[in-house]
Parts: sequence; structure tokens; C-alpha cells
Amino acid sequence: MSRKPVHLAVYDSLADWETGHTTAWLARAGYRVLTVGPAREPVVSIGGLRVRPDLALGELRPEDSALLILPGADLWDTSDDLAPFARTARAFLDAGVPVAAICGATAGLAREGLLDDRAHTSAAPFYLAATGYAGGARYTDADAVTDGDLITAGPTEPVAFAREVFRRLGVFEGEVLDAWYRLFHDSDAAAYAVLHRATAP
Repeated sequence: MSRKPVHLAVYDSLADWETGHTTAWLARAGYRVLTVGPAREPVVSIGGLRVRPDLALGELRPEDSALLILPGADLWDTSDDLAPFARTARAFLDAGVPVAAICGATAGLAREGLLDDRAHTSAAPFYLAATGYAGGARYTDADAVTDGDLITAGPTEPVAFAREVFRRLGVFEGEVLDAWYRLFHDSDAAAYAVLHRATAP
């Protein structure tokens, strides 16, 4: 089955650990994962990984994508450099294409007004409140939250973040999704057999 690719935003200071489960298992499920940078020049993650983007943000169109993933980064809180990614998230959501944001990217979406009317989560309520956004009443104290086409999570929940992405894209469902989460979040060895039966070639 032909699928549109998933797009992973990459920028200087991106948090390496937040999207690894998501992108690895999407790739195993047959999705092509393409990286999108501010330009095509290499960026460097918090962990020192050098990434050369597959395309520049200006080349990205919602109709060509299955999902936009926005990882956290120091830059979300120290400058306006990543605001264009939040504006792109708005274009995706307006087009009915899912967006998944974790950690500092949730603050970027808050500043863009995208969390004012959607249930969401983040690192903590006061973190988003500091953006001056109007969505405090929609904040949910949960590991990850999906509201329609928007997925949000805090920095300590990369596994729950991945779970919500898999659910939204239909990669795993039901007991298989539950088993994946129990294995990688809870280290429940009993879940391995369920997941292996469902994903073995």
C-alpha cells in the first residue's frame, strides 16, 4: 500500500530522545520518514547529532504528508526562530493533516494559538501559561493527549507520544497497541509475545 511520508521537523537543539520510538516504528510499519529543516543546511541536535534535512520547510505541503512531527528544542523557548514551524502546523491542521508536538514544541503551538480551543498537555500547566496563551482551561494532566488531528505530550513521555501517533495513523490498534505500550513503557515482558505475533514478518 502506498502511503504519504511522515515529516519530522529538525532544527538546532532538537531533543534527540523525544521522537525515536515514533519514527523507528513508523518506518518499520512502512512509512517513509523525511526530515524537514529551516533550510537544507545541516542542523545539530542537543546530543550533537548532525542531521542534513531532506527538504526545507518552505518546500513542505500538507497535501504531501501523512503527519508532521515537531520535537522539542531549546530554540522553542529562547527565540522566535521556530515560529515558522508552528505556522506550518496551523496549515497542516487547517488541511486536516495530523500534527504531533512534544515538549517545547507545545509552547510553540500555544504561542501560535493552536492550543486555545483544543485539549492538550505539555511539561506542566505553568510552562504553557508563560506563553500567554488562552487555552489553560483545555490543559489535561495526562502523559499524552489527542484532540482530533493534534497530538501533544510532555518531554518525559516519548513512549506515550508514540502510542498516540500509532493510534491516530492506525499503525497499531487494540491489544497490539496496548502490548507495544506495556513493553516499552512498563517493561512488561509478557507483552512481547503479543507484539511479536502481530509484527513478525
